[in-house]
Amino acid sequence: MPLTRRRFSGAALLGLTRKSGRAIPGGFADRSHEAGHRLRDGATAPAPRDRRRIPAVIVGGGIAGLSAAWRFQKRGFRDFVVLEMEAQAGGNARWGENEITGFPWAAHYVPLPGPGAPLVREMMADLGVLRGGEWEERYLCHSPQERLYLHGRWQEGLEPDVGATNADRDQYRRFHEKMEEFSRSGEFRIPMETGARRQTGLDRLPMREWLREQRFDSPYLLWLVDYACRDDYGARAADTSAWAGIHYFAARSRESERGPLTWPEGNGWIVRRLMDRLGGAVRTGAFVHRIMRAGSRWRVWTAQQEYEAEAVVFAAPTFLARYMMEEAPRWECVYSPWLTANLTLERPPRDRGPAPPSWDNVIFKSPALGYVVATHQSLRSHVDRSVWTYYWALADGPPAANRRRLLETPWETWKEAILDDLAQAHPDIRDCVSRIDIMRLGHAMPRPTPGFLSRRRPQSGSLFWANSDQSGIPLFEEAQYRGAGAADAALRLLGKA
Repeated sequence: MPLTRRRFSGAALLGLTRKSGRAIPGGFADRSHEAGHRLRDGATAPAPRDRRRIPAVIVGGGIAGLSAAWRFQKRGFRDFVVLEMEAQAGGNARWGENEITGFPWAAHYVPLPGPGAPLVREMMADLGVLRGGEWEERYLCHSPQERLYLHGRWQEGLEPDVGATNADRDQYRRFHEKMEEFSRSGEFRIPMETGARRQTGLDRLPMREWLREQRFDSPYLLWLVDYACRDDYGARAADTSAWAGIHYFAARSRESERGPLTWPEGNGWIVRRLMDRLGGAVRTGAFVHRIMRAGSRWRVWTAQQEYEAEAVVFAAPTFLARYMMEEAPRWECVYSPWLTANLTLERPPRDRGPAPPSWDNVIFKSPALGYVVATHQSLRSHVDRSVWTYYWALADGPPAANRRRLLETPWETWKEAILDDLAQAHPDIRDCVSRIDIMRLGHAMPRPTPGFLSRRRPQSGSLFWANSDQSGIPLFEEAQYRGAGAADAALRLLGKA
């Protein structure tokens, strides 16, 4: 019986799922919310016993924080420390591995950067991905890249073709013409700050409303745009700024069509290479619970150490600052909750062609976002055992309520909901999976809601804000741009530019 969204949502969140006859072990792979909730609830922590004076502290070891550290090193400055709460650096670019392969826990690719993203190209050259102006072929996503399960079979690409009418295809053509027009305007660029002056009128409008105004009503096109908003922003098109929705389709360069760049462990590959370069500058398990002014300097407390610094780069999500600082700036930003799962497969499930298994696999009208295959980049001619990374943005309803559901719903219920969803395209999936591990990300990414472009960014003198939420769009390029820019500003303050 087909699994409708209503049945899926009710089953997943109320525990009314069909139980599998075959036991599949696994569990939750996260515990970071416990420390975060202690911080939120104002739990006291003892003053650290040791003090260290250091010119610069970076709070947060995700892509923004690691990019700030990379920029410091590129400028010949090494007197800094990166403080990361988790046992593993990377933030949304964390990864895992088992006896089969490495696999991502969230971010799993980087679009091929064009000339308008020189910072990304510079980093990729440093890491050996770009050599002499040419991309390393082994890091470019192998074909086939994408497919969509629609009307009982797989098709190539994500733009619905099976069952589409001439009227649907006419709307596809008109939509792409509109996106080309926006692209030529110079307004929609990556990073955002490099674009021309923004049309804030588009930002005041939800993407779904803009589509209605433009008389786009093809159910296939509406699904595609909604999928794009959920995929990049964790939000429905009805809750996404039209500016941000258009940015998804209009901002990429032609060069990006050759990509993306990807690795078995996703963007964890980048984190690992950066960590090799940064060495002992990164302190994991260093939970920052207090940041205070001390004259012209800052005191940054972890449970183990107090750091006294001239400059602080705050690369953690900006909303956390109000729990660490008495003088934290007001910050209004919506964050999207996500769930990801890594499924270990002992054999491939039966497929419903004609499109062959791909790197990215999406099920039409699923409330989830599909799965990517960690072994897709393998050069072996035959792969039986594999790991699939499954993505689900909890985009329906208020984010706060979805965060509560994320934590309160048992692992067994999430597991059955995931398997029910995949069974639409793979009826024998339960006979193939030997383990399911789940990661819950309550504040996975900033959500570009209508009006996000007019959001005031905080300014704090010698404290520099670096998270991608300063852009409002949760892209690798934005996190890197903000992190490197904050590092440059800190170097100017320190007289090291």
